[in-house]
Amino acid sequence: MSAGDSTVNRAALAEDLERAREELHRLLADAERKDAWTKPTRGTRWTNEELLFHMVFGYMIVQRLLPLERVLGRFPEGVSRTYARLLDTATRPFDLINYYGSRAAAVVYNRHRMGTKMNRVIASLQRSLARSTDEALHRGMYFPHIGTRSSTTT
Repeated sequence: MSAGDSTVNRAALAEDLERAREELHRLLADAERKDAWTKPTRGTRWTNEELLFHMVFGYMIVQRLLPLERVLGRFPEGVSRTYARLLDTATRPFDLINYYGSRAAAVVYNRHRMGTKMNRVIASLQRSLARSTDEALHRGMYFPHIGTRSSTTT
């Protein structure tokens, strides 16, 4: 979307979501073929299975945070900036919960379930995208660790 464009390229956003879904399924198949589920990843302390779940979890979080973004996006920017700063104060506990939570959740949403979960989450995000107005998609809010305002479409 260009700076002067007032419409949202929903097709491009929908394609990005579908690409993420397809990529996860490709990675799941690759891990299965190589029997690489319990092998450590490079650059993290997770196994391949835990890291793949963490990728799904990111989309699960987006799905759950959309209502919050819809609310905070209606307020003056200072409200979401203050909220983001408040969340930044909890970075250390969040990082620990994020790490250990993903390890534990990968037991439930393991290699046998995460593909189906991703399909459902992406389908939900696709429906949300289709229902949202251009005005709603242009709203934005501040996010922790970023310090800049981000709209739904960037």
